[in-house]
Amino acid sequence: MAIVHNYLTMIISLTVVFVYHGFTTGEYTTATLNNRPIIGIMSQETHGKIYPKFGQSYIAASYVKYLESSGARVVPIMNDLSEEETEKLFNSINGVLFPGGGVNLSTSGYAKIGQHVVDLAKAAFSKGDYFPIWATCLGFEFVSTLISEDVNVLSKTDSENLPLPLNFSQDYRNSKLFGTIQDSLSHFFSTASTTMNMHKRSLLASTFARNQKLRSFFKILSTNKDRNGLEFVSTIEGIKYPIFATQWHPEKNAFEWTVKEDIPHQDMSIKVTQYMSNFFVDQARLNQHRFLSPEGEAAALIYNFTPIYTGNVSNFEQCYFFKSLQDAIF
Repeated sequence: MAIVHNYLTMIISLTVVFVYHGFTTGEYTTATLNNRPIIGIMSQETHGKIYPKFGQSYIAASYVKYLESSGARVVPIMNDLSEEETEKLFNSINGVLFPGGGVNLSTSGYAKIGQHVVDLAKAAFSKGDYFPIWATCLGFEFVSTLISEDVNVLSKTDSENLPLPLNFSQDYRNSKLFGTIQDSLSHFFSTASTTMNMHKRSLLASTFARNQKLRSFFKILSTNKDRNGLEFVSTIEGIKYPIFATQWHPEKNAFEWTVKEDIPHQDMSIKVTQYMSNFFVDQARLNQHRFLSPEGEAAALIYNFTPIYTGNVSNFEQCYFFKSLQDAIF
């Protein structure tokens, strides 16, 4: 009887693990989970009067902290990689985060390398290689234009410095992203102005409804309205592919502190940050990519770079800056 009991306990435990966030038993086992996930963050060109003096590209440190807080390590993805270098790095990491920012969505290195990363992730998925992608704000806009194949799919909205509650879609609990959310956190999401919007362009809900490419690729999990009542899409996830995107900034609640922005910092808002980061890092644990050597892994990690305090010149508390591809050794 003891043997039977232990066997049943093991089955129940595995069921709990793999129903988590929408996955079923049989696809993965505890032995295949990667508990040393490494996630790449896409860098973007510096711009303005101040940032270029620090380097050619940058990553806001809040995105790094966001992933590290849930047990991942980070590798910067330089914005001047070749396709060969991008593919090599892709095969070494377990997921990619496209951060917010302000670069061109068709001509920048962020966009060009980003398109290659998305193509690699889709091709990998078709071969049974699960590679998750997260996209925030500019990243949301990037995947929207990429999948729609229309750089004009976005519309101008009055949604800068605007914390809002999420207007959940009717079936949001049937999603991977929100499938296991606690009732208390779901209630907070939908009633408190906690999700931080920092964008001047949005994917309108009406535009999404008319665009067959977007409708067939993404599922809407939430919408919001700007100050003028325009309804925009705020959270989406891939119907087939593990691509998740928020027009809002989950990392800001816990890791950005400028008084120039109305960022919510109450305890439940911090739990919002943690829920979202935990979800994505859990997704990365399902991927088994590895660097070819411990030395190559160590050389690529963000630990080789020192963040600079930029809170006195921008809305980011800290940023990592990179001079060129030569800053990274793979």
